[in-house]
Amino acid sequence: MMSSLAETRLAQLAEDVRCDVHSRTQDADNDARRAEISRTFISDTVTVPTKEMNEYAIRATLGDDVFFEPSTAALESHVAKLTGKEAGLFMPTGTMSNQVALRTHLQQPPYSVLCDARAHVYRMEGGGIAFHSGANVIPVFPENGHHLMWEDIEPRIVSGADVHIAPTRIISLESTLNGTVIPQEDVIAISRHAREKGIIMHLDGARLWHVAVATGLSMKELCEPFESVSLCFSKGLGAPIGSCLVGSKEFIAKARRFRKVFGGGMRQTGYLAASAAYALTHHFSLLPRVHALAKRMQEGLEEIGVGILSPAETCMLFYDPSTIGVEYREVVERAAQLPKPIYLNGSRLLMHIQTAGEAVDDFLCLMRRLKEEKVQAGWRGQQADRCTSDCGA
Repeated sequence: MMSSLAETRLAQLAEDVRCDVHSRTQDADNDARRAEISRTFISDTVTVPTKEMNEYAIRATLGDDVFFEPSTAALESHVAKLTGKEAGLFMPTGTMSNQVALRTHLQQPPYSVLCDARAHVYRMEGGGIAFHSGANVIPVFPENGHHLMWEDIEPRIVSGADVHIAPTRIISLESTLNGTVIPQEDVIAISRHAREKGIIMHLDGARLWHVAVATGLSMKELCEPFESVSLCFSKGLGAPIGSCLVGSKEFIAKARRFRKVFGGGMRQTGYLAASAAYALTHHFSLLPRVHALAKRMQEGLEEIGVGILSPAETCMLFYDPSTIGVEYREVVERAAQLPKPIYLNGSRLLMHIQTAGEAVDDFLCLMRRLKEEKVQAGWRGQQADRCTSDCGA
């Protein structure tokens, strides 16, 4: 009797915990989502694993990465060798990779981290430098409006034994930053001067793959000026998740401990590591097409008379529709109302490996149509007579 009751209770509990996350139309839903992604200019993080990536990844090893996971270790070793560093550490996110790197470098407060005022580590990581490392941040705006140079950095470095100050211990650069590339000669100059002053160099290289394609420089050359580099597999390369932090063996051993403290110690990561490996092997070579799409978008907008705030050096550009009398809100709303909607957010237009060329053409047609409507309504800006529409109704 007791056994029967126990079995009944177990069956009830099992029914309670059952969970099915698939909809009845899951395959169709996924196809629709892929179509949306191909027409999304918001971010390259929206890309999804391909069937081929999933087939490769599912064959990965089945270790526990807190102890040892062979596929993950192979990826870490490969990326370390690729970048000319001694060791690598797989991370779930680029934010964790950056924050663990900075915390690992920093010892006993007080100290400060100097970075570009537009940098991801400063603006987009939840105040993590202060929260995790107890460090002050010195944000610097580049005089040239494009990238930091030593002349921007040197006057802002804090040094000395004065008890009122937080000495600068790290210079953190980012490339690409908003899609722009820091010239390597300027990176090298900053690194040389920083090392003379005993200051550590870190690179947020989430999209450094794009820099390699744009410049023809090897990953090793790009990473040499830095003690640590964070590289993303999701942004740009299309893996579902993951970044890799690289540096010296001693640095990575310490970073591994901080990763655990930060809650980033993961278990069966073989599938994720294999997805990243597939992305490196098969998706890196797709980046030149992404750059070409971004350039095509820029040239099309310029032809219409749309302002370009930041040109397409790699995968993205920033635009200003006010030069044709249009507001961002109007562009977003009208793009969403197209028969095949386009998804936007603000001034950034970002292309990725799953962007459809048709989406670029459709967006340019929309901008021509919006401009024509403004002109017909009486708008007479400097660009009013440029580029009449050749798009359908």
